[in-house]
Amino acid sequence: MAGQKRGMRWLLAGLATAVFSGCVSVPDAIKGTSPTPQEDLVRVMNAPTLYVGQEGRFGGKVVDIKNQQGKTRLEIAAVPLDSGARPVLGEPSVGRIYADVNGFLDPVDFRNQLVTVVGPITGTAEGKVGDAPYKYMVMQANGYKRWRLTQQVVMPPQPVDPWFWGPGPRPWHSGLGGWGWYPPEPARVETVVTE
Repeated sequence: MAGQKRGMRWLLAGLATAVFSGCVSVPDAIKGTSPTPQEDLVRVMNAPTLYVGQEGRFGGKVVDIKNQQGKTRLEIAAVPLDSGARPVLGEPSVGRIYADVNGFLDPVDFRNQLVTVVGPITGTAEGKVGDAPYKYMVMQANGYKRWRLTQQVVMPPQPVDPWFWGPGPRPWHSGLGGWGWYPPEPARVETVVTE
């Protein structure tokens, strides 16, 4: 009986860890002032004048950066954001934006980096992507967060032997085969976006 209780405690602790590690919050730097900043760039670009003055939060890869008098303009290839306002890896770009940040940002620190920006949408601007004309959404970035990529090992679910639970020795349990046993999958390495 004591072994079952101990096993159940381990199981519950593992479930609690899995549930709480899935909770992600938006970092303070990009929370913004609105409870729900606009994050749908396609919707904004379909009627940009309707969204001027509203707070937006967008993120993606910085493809260009221009230092201007008193501000820095980030050109961002925007992608969808996850629940923690991080750019979702592997998603195609939904469009390009210009995010104006007050002050100087060093291009070396931002070019080809993942960022999320938040602030009021100020309109649109004509520009080019390569030689093709392009209409950019423009915003004043009152907050920004630069993300980094890291790799983590993801363990697959491990087999559970139904004869493992419970007190006492099991002379019939070899641990190497029988009902309920299957070979485990190999671990895999995933790239994730982190602070």
